[in-house]
Amino acid sequence: MRFVVPLKDLTLPAPRAEEWEWQVNAACRGEDSNLFFESGTSLVEAQAKRICSECPVLEQCRQFAVDASEPHGIWGGMTPREREQFRRQRKWFTPDRRVS
Repeated sequence: MRFVVPLKDLTLPAPRAEEWEWQVNAACRGEDSNLFFESGTSLVEAQAKRICSECPVLEQCRQFAVDASEPHGIWGGMTPREREQFRRQRKWFTPDRRVS
């Protein structure tokens, strides 16, 4: 059995500007967004990562993409595959995990 919720009954939380404010300072602002969402070309990926490497909000961008499990594009200088690897490493090296 599958349940479907009508969209009119869906209530989303109000957006909070402070959670997105970092984007105002992003180095990619004003760049062609296709540059960050082209897949399969290492030249385009390298160009996007170069822009990210000079970004003052690289860490916030990366953290957002990792936390949101963003499945597409270059965010915080990382591809989806790199973000998944980062996420797995972060789970492994949490403060509550002890190595014997």
